[in-house]
Amino acid sequence: MSDTKASIGYGITFEMADIATPDTRVYLAEVFDVTPPSDTTDSVDATHMQSPNRTREFIEGLTDPGEASFEMNYVPGSASDRALEAAKGKRKICYITFPNGCQLSFVGIRQAYEKAAPTDDKMTATVTFKVSGEPILSDPAAPRNIAVPTISGTPKVGSPLTLDRGIWAGAEEFEYQWQVNNVDVVGATGLSYVPKTADIGSPVTCVVTAINADFDTDLETAATANVAA
Repeated sequence: MSDTKASIGYGITFEMADIATPDTRVYLAEVFDVTPPSDTTDSVDATHMQSPNRTREFIEGLTDPGEASFEMNYVPGSASDRALEAAKGKRKICYITFPNGCQLSFVGIRQAYEKAAPTDDKMTATVTFKVSGEPILSDPAAPRNIAVPTISGTPKVGSPLTLDRGIWAGAEEFEYQWQVNNVDVVGATGLSYVPKTADIGSPVTCVVTAINADFDTDLETAATANVAA
């Protein structure tokens, strides 16, 4: 019996772009519970006086591509908030990228942006797009970086450096390799690194490898300043 291919939705990204500039995408941050478009096809009654056995006959009608929606943490005044406000009633190209590298793209009209600010819980928003035309599902592609990985902390012996792996579309897992002066540090494959005496005078970087079942993509952070004693 083969193993299931099921997976959770963690890692999905939602982006949108203007029709005129489809490659200039706006990443919408802190999205959860994405509902992709779901189509329904009309049935047209084609019954006539000679329909066999006095039974109604139907033919397929037009297909309604439905709606796409998601929930998000609402952060007033954020880049995502302003982008969604500006998208009111406009046709956008929307991109849902799944962790396995498949991407669903469609034209949608931003219908609703409903915000909730409860007294004792986090603020959230529900966003709905009315889909226009047929969505297109692409084959799996290599992971794509949206926000570059960065290193935080002071490059000093004994002082931990911490990696933020950035934001990626189409990645199921990640690997990390810290480097000192562009040379791999054996065993330094976690989200932090503590510089040693031997590192003094050299910069530190980290290579992030984003992986899905078919592809992987490497991206190196900017270098820190030289490690100090």
